Amino acid sequence: MIKKSEPERTCIGCREKKPQKELIRVVRNQNGEVSIDETGRSNGRGAYICKSEECFLQAVKTKAFSRALNTEATEALGKELIETIRR
Repeated sequence: MIKKSEPERTCIGCREKKPQKELIRVVRNQNGEVSIDETGRSNGRGAYICKSEECFLQAVKTKAFSRALNTEATEALGKELIETIRR
């Protein structure tokens, strides 16, 4: 039996590769709205971040969200992401 490989993604905060299931996906849809993608299947441009506050703060400091999503990250998204990380 062949074991299927698990996809890896790079965290925009710490820049480490990790399995996709261990990361949170943030997506910008065609209308320019930025949200957290709980399912990992939403259409749009996506970026991945670790489930740690340190990675989130590093991503904010280096403006990684703005570069990865080609739009400005809002303060509301930051609050929602911090709540998701703390859960």
